[in-house]
Amino acid sequence: MNRISLFLAILSVFMLISCSAGKMALKKGDKRFKYGEYDVSVEYYAKAIEKNQNVAEANFKIGESYRLSNRVKYALPYYQKAIDQGYTDENLHLYFAHALKANEKYAEAKEHLKNFVEKGGDKKIVELAEIEIQNLTTLSDIMEKPNYFRVRNMEDINTAGAEYAPVYFNGELFFASSRNGDRIYKATGTGFTDIFKVKTRGAIVDVSSLSALDETINTPITNEGSVTFSPDGQIMVFAKGNSGRRKGEDDVNLYITRYRRGRWTEPEFMQINDPKAWDSTPAFSRDGSTLFFASNREGGFGGTDLYAATRNRRGQFARVRNLGPIINTAGNEMFPHMAEDGRLYFSSNGHPGMGGLDIFVVNRVDGRLKIENMGAPINSSDDDFGIFFYDPSKGFFTSNRPGGKGDDDIYTFVNNDPDLKIINYFLVGTTRTKGVDPEQILPGTNVRLISAVSDEVIGETLTGPDGTFRFRVYEEEDYVLLGEKEEYFTARASFTTKNKAVPKETLTQLVTNKVFETEIKLERIELDKSIVLENIYYDLDKWDIRPDAALELDKLVTILEDNPEIKIELSSHTDSRQTVEYNLELSRKRALSAVEYIVSRGVNEERLTARGYGKSRLIISDEEIAALPESERETAHQVNRRTEFKVTEIGKREYPEDEENVINVIGDPDDIENRINWDN
Repeated sequence: MNRISLFLAILSVFMLISCSAGKMALKKGDKRFKYGEYDVSVEYYAKAIEKNQNVAEANFKIGESYRLSNRVKYALPYYQKAIDQGYTDENLHLYFAHALKANEKYAEAKEHLKNFVEKGGDKKIVELAEIEIQNLTTLSDIMEKPNYFRVRNMEDINTAGAEYAPVYFNGELFFASSRNGDRIYKATGTGFTDIFKVKTRGAIVDVSSLSALDETINTPITNEGSVTFSPDGQIMVFAKGNSGRRKGEDDVNLYITRYRRGRWTEPEFMQINDPKAWDSTPAFSRDGSTLFFASNREGGFGGTDLYAATRNRRGQFARVRNLGPIINTAGNEMFPHMAEDGRLYFSSNGHPGMGGLDIFVVNRVDGRLKIENMGAPINSSDDDFGIFFYDPSKGFFTSNRPGGKGDDDIYTFVNNDPDLKIINYFLVGTTRTKGVDPEQILPGTNVRLISAVSDEVIGETLTGPDGTFRFRVYEEEDYVLLGEKEEYFTARASFTTKNKAVPKETLTQLVTNKVFETEIKLERIELDKSIVLENIYYDLDKWDIRPDAALELDKLVTILEDNPEIKIELSSHTDSRQTVEYNLELSRKRALSAVEYIVSRGVNEERLTARGYGKSRLIISDEEIAALPESERETAHQVNRRTEFKVTEIGKREYPEDEENVINVIGDPDDIENRINWDN
């Protein structure tokens, strides 16, 4: 073999070995990527690029590894190379724009998306690109927004590792940190996180008191973080996961523990978790009746959505509700926090923002939810999240912005707005029995506060032994209160805050609470007890439903809708004129006419029985009518021409929380009207 042939043979073997090594590196990278070990996958993809193996795909996967490990800023050059090398996945263009945004290249991000929209083939991705273009268009308004916040890095507790998700409770600041992480979390290349606490007076910490929670909470083989406490401090819920026992990053769940005899009990897996999803960043409402959290479970609007779980009749968190399309986007929403002013704060990269995660607040204006970016200096082009107010004007949050001590750092802030005044409106009430003397307190009643305009469920709670309930309400709104209890008719009561607002200029304190009072009365359901429907009258010898009767029958429709467990007999009665046979047939037609009307309003006909009694059950006898002045006799006959109903069957009332984990999306994706549980 001559030298040239030998050289070519050696070169072929070398290229074969190199190609094989490149394929192996790509395969190993894909495996680590699948398991969520993004920091490790980057190394393998880099080796694949060195061996010239699927270079465009490897660059895209490196960019994805940085994006999925919350380091999208570092993904920019790799996304750029993948585009230059002709990578065809159209998601690349959306992610590239996010990376440009994270590097404060807003104009370039907008221009790139505009070019993509003109030629993009995937309709869904194009729609997302158009949303992001709109977000970038409104960015100038966010950045020019006047702001009175001052922020400061809490250098005393921050390290080169990650410190995040601060929560203040009972004189101590709790947070997650990787400072003691001996084992490396392969998704980010940093240490595993534990939950720490430190004594503090506001933002002044006693560093000597800093310590990790005990081994009941912190374990060496998992990440622990994002903690929240019930108002009485007896319950702690926290996120725990990434043990590597399950593929990807979905190995994160919520755990609950109780404070007993001076220590926390063994944490229990919460039933509201979706075993196939990532469930994290919990936060209690102000009264502890609602638990907010983030999840990427199926049925949401995008990456991670915000959900709320409320306590059921057994005191467990069971019913899970998506907070809907005004709050949730195709991006990620997480780190909820309900502040003292009753507003929900959260972090998102799907709403118009400055880059990465920004912090937003949900305002309620004229019965509508409005999302507001908090602007600089709270937000930056990096990740800003995990806000917590320990005072109406002061608090903490997390950011990985430049100038910190390492990875994620905890910052403190103060709002120096000279006009800052907070007024909280509350509606408190009692549930009582109706139709008994004396009236009695009715505990264990489920009460809902509903917008009278949009049917939006604003709050829900279960009355305690004293029968009381409490809701936060808002200025210039009309409400309906709905009380529900087994063996009682569901009751409705109206309430309004219109023309009841306290003028802000009269306030002298930072926080003012205004309390309104009301009550709800529920009547026990009794079988075969006749209930007269007021104003259900018929013209002489007719059975058609008059407009005034329709209004009253609509009330019966509401009763049937509110009490789906009952079946009724609807009966019609005539006056004494005409023959028995005629009146029986007339009353039957009237009863059927009423039933047909109710069925037309959406009530299942199997729940209704029509019955005509003719003149057999007069309220005012012929003798009594004859004794009346002639001018009053027709009115008396009309009283006899009445419609009644009685309950003939009572089934078991079904409650959504009877199921272990019910998912109920609040709001239609195509309907801008959204709901949120504002229990506070």
